[in-house]
Amino acid sequence: METTSQAVAQAPAAEGGQQVPSARRTVDGYLLAPFPWYGLDEAFTGPRWLMQVGTTADGAVEHGSIGHGDEPSVRHEATEDREKFAVVVTVAASPSRRSADGTGLLEATSVSSAAWLAGVGLLSFTWPGQMDHSLRDDWLEQQTETAWALADDLAGSEWSTLSLPVDGVPTPFHYRESEFGWVLAGTTQQGVHVGAYGRGMSAYGLGFAEIKDIGEYA
Repeated sequence: METTSQAVAQAPAAEGGQQVPSARRTVDGYLLAPFPWYGLDEAFTGPRWLMQVGTTADGAVEHGSIGHGDEPSVRHEATEDREKFAVVVTVAASPSRRSADGTGLLEATSVSSAAWLAGVGLLSFTWPGQMDHSLRDDWLEQQTETAWALADDLAGSEWSTLSLPVDGVPTPFHYRESEFGWVLAGTTQQGVHVGAYGRGMSAYGLGFAEIKDIGEYA
């Protein structure tokens, strides 16, 4: 999913791993999307917050994320047991197509795209214990490549199948757990792919629903 590799579905982190509010809070990009956004359904009553959208090479909105629960920082040993969050990633279902200026080819999106974005999203809030600051970039690059390989093999042994409601309809998801949290991905009846990742909240009790008015999140 080359067109989104530079636009991971969360806001950039400031010094110390804290999220940058101005990068996360704007709703403008979400309003430009030609597809519906998804979040956790009404059974979740905790905080919800905007993160960031990702665009294709020609500027079209292709994916974005909505956070639920605690706003995570990069994981440290002192916070890993306290933070409880789930992030829902919505990805437009698009075929392989020419860019708007006709100079290139935009890759198709699939449920693997949602799985990869969710996997990389979880990594962005992960810092293995005892790792030196100077080594994290190398670790993150390696783990990002691993997340892509896993997302490209959803039928592999690393994944199991989990049925969760989407707009009230039981929907199959690909699901995996790691020491850093969990990741899942599936496709809705509305023609979008949904990925999710989290820590401290069980994925087994989640449900997803179309967000009727994303403007309410501003």
